[in-house]
Amino acid sequence: MVAEPTLDVERSLHETGVRWIIGCDEVGRGALAGPVAVGMALVDAAVGPIPAGLRDSKLLSEPRREALAPLCVEWVKYSAVGLASADEVDSLGITACLGLAGKRALALLHEQGADILASTVLLDGHHDWLNPALTGKLEVVTRIKADRDCASVSAAAVIAKVHRDRLMIERDVVTPGYGWAGNKGYGSAEHLAAIAELGPSDFHRRSWLKSSAPLTQPA
Repeated sequence: MVAEPTLDVERSLHETGVRWIIGCDEVGRGALAGPVAVGMALVDAAVGPIPAGLRDSKLLSEPRREALAPLCVEWVKYSAVGLASADEVDSLGITACLGLAGKRALALLHEQGADILASTVLLDGHHDWLNPALTGKLEVVTRIKADRDCASVSAAAVIAKVHRDRLMIERDVVTPGYGWAGNKGYGSAEHLAAIAELGPSDFHRRSWLKSSAPLTQPA
């Protein structure tokens, strides 16, 4: 049985006095091409019922994610997706770029009116990669499998996944031959064969191609 996300963790944080919670997750961390994306979804204690069918984005089909993304945007108070480019990944490394993309997502939330300093970030995983990229420290709560269990994080992941997938589909038209509309920049057999035949593009993380990359699936 597939686990359904709840607001239990978010409610427990609200009960401690936290007003704003920013669910946060990354997408595209293991891809060979394209940006890494960080999605953020801000909720408060008055947030309504969770969109029907919301799940960890990796457990949803592409059409289902496309249908859910606008519902998630409407459900949360604010949402944003920050990006760090393939060139930045090559220059700075993936962990630093997670922080950079997260910082950009926070800036977009701020522009929408979110009170960032009064918020607690609920971050998927066990490592806080966000605070090292920021000038001032934010309250960050890390949780393994938060994208599966916490609805705000599930929403952030779906929003980010759809945003990044659309970018890869659009780029596939500009730079055809690598199958990005299907593999979204991940190391599928088709993608690796295209790199071997065509060479890397300016949208590839070239430092990642210097070693034999394992086959990965979109996530």
